[in-house]
Amino acid sequence: MNASDYQPPRLLRNPHLQSVLASSGVRRLLFRRRLSMLGSGVTEHVLDCGDGVRLLGLHTPQRTRAKTRGLVVLLHGWEGSVQSSYLLHTGSRLLADGYDVFRLNFRDHGATHHLNRELFHSCRLDEVVGAVGEVAKLFPDLPLGIAGFSLGGNFALRVALHAPAAGIPLAYALAVCPAISPSDAMDAIEQGPWFYEAYFLRKWRRSLELKQRAFPQAALFAPADMRGNLRELTRALVLRHTGFGSIEAYFDGYSIAGDRLAPMRVRTTILTSADDPIIPVADFRKLQLPACVELDIAPAGGHCGFIRNLSLGSWTEDYISDRMQRNLPAVEDHIAAHAVS
Repeated sequence: MNASDYQPPRLLRNPHLQSVLASSGVRRLLFRRRLSMLGSGVTEHVLDCGDGVRLLGLHTPQRTRAKTRGLVVLLHGWEGSVQSSYLLHTGSRLLADGYDVFRLNFRDHGATHHLNRELFHSCRLDEVVGAVGEVAKLFPDLPLGIAGFSLGGNFALRVALHAPAAGIPLAYALAVCPAISPSDAMDAIEQGPWFYEAYFLRKWRRSLELKQRAFPQAALFAPADMRGNLRELTRALVLRHTGFGSIEAYFDGYSIAGDRLAPMRVRTTILTSADDPIIPVADFRKLQLPACVELDIAPAGGHCGFIRNLSLGSWTEDYISDRMQRNLPAVEDHIAAHAVS
């Protein structure tokens, strides 16, 4: 299975429609029985990620096979959560195929604003690496994979880049439409249809309001900041709540453009579409990647969409399952390899 295999039906070829449908609640309603699998036997974990940081995740064990094939950590996109439609669909598919699933909330995503005083921003990589390391310790006998979407894909790639040095036995990473150059992504959102910026602003402002309620002692932002556009609010975040001196330095802090992924040692796949309206395909074509990284560009699919039929099923789930089966080692091989090491 390769990205070139994906061919959307005529009525679903518009990249904006694909992008909107990816996280649509309609898909959740249509597949609610299937998605209920993720609630069976689920366990909540508050992970110690180092430096006093706590992140919340949900582990669901598979129940379809006598032996579990492996464990896959799923990372949502910016202002998504462990309950995002695309994460639920992917998790349900992996469970059906015999994988345990661990869905991780980033800081201040989902109902976790109270867990940490400082605000989320996209350069907080250490805590996500720490969380994945804790998950690996919880389930040491299972081969470990990670998959992320959009900003979660960016984090998945950076986690994979740092996993060997952190002692995390990550066997495989997959990123769907990951943010490559944050500056280019911001430009694309600003230059695209109005509803993208409105969508992200609405969700982010709501999240910041919840954070302020959790920690009311000092104002997080001035009223004028909250009325600004996406770029202006991001600049306020950077100057008020990070050590970066400018929005440009902040964007560079989590960029994976150019040769940033060249030192990668973990087997990795990057899936994107040529018509992604948020992450320009040109950024992917400029990447300098090692042999262990597969770049797979579909001719269509929008941003994290890849909706394959009018029933709103997503081809992405098939792709992720296929790649996990190809790249995660057998449990016996994983145990043997780590017994030797």
